[in-house]
Amino acid sequence: MHNMLDPAILFFVFGVLAGTVKSNLEIPPAISRFLSLYLLMALGLKGGFALAQSGLTTEVGTGLAAAVSLAVAVPLVGYALLKRILGGFDAAAVAATYGSVSAVTFVTAVQVLESQQVSYGGHMAAAMALMESPAIIMAVVLANALRQRAATGQMVVQPGGSCAVSGGPQPPSFPLGKVLHESFTDGAQLLLLGAMAIGLMTGEAGKSAMQPFSGDLFKGMLAFFLLDMGLMAARHLSQLKGTSPWLIAYAIAGPLTHASLALGLAWMLGLPVGDATLLMVLAASASYIAVPAVLRHAIPEANPSLYFGMSLGITFPLNLLLGIPLYLHAAQTSLG
Repeated sequence: MHNMLDPAILFFVFGVLAGTVKSNLEIPPAISRFLSLYLLMALGLKGGFALAQSGLTTEVGTGLAAAVSLAVAVPLVGYALLKRILGGFDAAAVAATYGSVSAVTFVTAVQVLESQQVSYGGHMAAAMALMESPAIIMAVVLANALRQRAATGQMVVQPGGSCAVSGGPQPPSFPLGKVLHESFTDGAQLLLLGAMAIGLMTGEAGKSAMQPFSGDLFKGMLAFFLLDMGLMAARHLSQLKGTSPWLIAYAIAGPLTHASLALGLAWMLGLPVGDATLLMVLAASASYIAVPAVLRHAIPEANPSLYFGMSLGITFPLNLLLGIPLYLHAAQTSLG
């Protein structure tokens, strides 16, 4: 309930309501982009300042290793399940979407931890950056394999579970090198890592100098951005009409299962409560910006309204309104 009464969360709820009643309230795309970049820059600085204070320890390495392990395991397991109810290309795209992460969900979780005075490691921002790319790479590899099978006349599973022999020209395989380049040179990700490096180099002096920017303004900027996210989420719910109940169930149960895996891993590795909570948030979140943007070009055979609608219309609100406080409570109960 405390999380629901947070002003930033309430602005998200307000945005959903405004979008649902088809209000003409909107945030100009340029401003929305600026807010997104601001939040990533401020988050990177916060993480860098925290790392400068704590240093590069074994705990930092353990947390990053746990994040990468989840980034590999979640999309692989997701694809194995989803290909039972979807065609191969759609299964790969949805698995990649849920195997990657939502920066806004992570930023909101950081704000919740800070408001409840729960400490966390600054390296978790780096963990978020590391978890963005593996799922995309695996999805492209799977899609290229499916195209090779189709080119040799092998059976391809179509949406709905039916099988057919592919015929006609196939879209060209999307080169893995291009995916790697886009993944590691994406502007938002570079900004996050660059800001973290600057925070690490400047330390306490930099923190004091940037406090008005990365501290005082942060909550208001987050509230403004979540208003825009609420409007966007409401307006994409229509994309889910006619979606299989099994996919709706996956959009709800999948994040909870991924968070449970993260909690078990955090318990095994002895991670502190704050880091465990953020690891759960990252595992449970689904990308609705970076991954869909890449998939539109890398896997054009997949249905964008499916993976985008599921992540933004169901999983994002679920994590924001219920997931974050649930994950924090679970971490405190199991590890605190």
